Amino acid sequence: MMFFETSFPVRYYETDQMGIVHHSNYIRYFECARNGMMADGGYPIERCEEEGVTIPVVSVSCHYKRPAKMGDVLTVSAAIESVPMAKLVIRQAVRNQHGDLCVEGEVVLGFLNKETGHPTRCPEKLARLIESRLNDR
Repeated sequence: MMFFETSFPVRYYETDQMGIVHHSNYIRYFECARNGMMADGGYPIERCEEEGVTIPVVSVSCHYKRPAKMGDVLTVSAAIESVPMAKLVIRQAVRNQHGDLCVEGEVVLGFLNKETGHPTRCPEKLARLIESRLNDR
């Protein structure tokens, strides 16, 4: 499985009046980990787009387990279990500094030809990157 983690503190603007992270921010946290994983692998999303393929979100599922709060340091993970063809499935999780699971979910991404807007296959460079790192964990 290709695996990546990134950590950062909860920022004040991400919380509500009770100091709890607003639910919408977890989707942004997922994106930070996904983009970090691609950059860490040497194929940042910007390069993919420069080479003519966009990667839109097709669906997101998010299961809330425990609230993250102001003062927490979160670790967000992204895991890919197989080489994509037409869609990329990424399992994601957010844990606090104690290792408690706050949120888990799955993001499905598609691939579109940037010029035509039509579906296309996963870029070969991205497929090779994922295949080369399927034994990360």
